[in-house]
Amino acid sequence: MTESGEIQRHPLADLDRVIHAPARLMIMTYLYVVNRADYVFLMHLTGLTWGNIASHIGKLEEANYVEIEKKFVGKKPHSLVKLTPIGKSAYKQYKKQMQETLNNLP
Repeated sequence: MTESGEIQRHPLADLDRVIHAPARLMIMTYLYVVNRADYVFLMHLTGLTWGNIASHIGKLEEANYVEIEKKFVGKKPHSLVKLTPIGKSAYKQYKKQMQETLNNLP
């Protein structure tokens, strides 16, 4: 409760639920560090299956957190995923909220 008598929301109540899912958090964290990556690279780092990674990247794309660049290398399709400016900002905010919450633990 605040000094004015208002009930204060717990900081974790406002976490971005799109990012907070463990698989999507892993994807966002790796993309934040490497700038862009293909599905195979992300699969190896996260341990997710092809179907899982595609599903989670799709949810991140719906939120406009990532963009997918599709091209061909030779005759094979090759997709690269990267964070959008909105995704970078959302990730930074998520990270800040988590750090503040953990730093305020007794």
